[in-house]
Amino acid sequence: MICLECNKELGYLDHKNAMESAGVELCAKHHERIKQLINKHNTPLEAIQLYYALKEAGVSSMLEWWDGKKSIDIAISRVKLNIEIDSEYDKLTEHEAINNLEEAMHSFKNGFTTIRIPHIVVRYYLNETVNNIIGIMEGLKANIKVIN
Repeated sequence: MICLECNKELGYLDHKNAMESAGVELCAKHHERIKQLINKHNTPLEAIQLYYALKEAGVSSMLEWWDGKKSIDIAISRVKLNIEIDSEYDKLTEHEAINNLEEAMHSFKNGFTTIRIPHIVVRYYLNETVNNIIGIMEGLKANIKVIN
């Protein structure tokens, strides 16, 4: 058991505490940082789990990246991909839906693609989600090369 952030060996309590509250293996220092992030941005646990799964797959990403207008759950700047985890998609109102569409349009105008992933997909299909994001990244990379 090692911290996914710093590779420090974890004791039983650090492992137990981080897994219970964040769902990933983190040392006390990095667990505290993630708890602060969750409190500040209301970051879904699935965003944290996806961030670390992407990291393990070799994808360099940023958790809670500020895009100038709002905080993005996960940003992969190399291919200009923003990932939002929808934790209450089943309770979406018409107003929230149009706001989501407008936010996606603003991101797109700035050269970013935004995808919204239901939290349930990350929770039950984490590996498949990572593989699909890597596939999306490959497509975006190919399009960036064509444009340049």
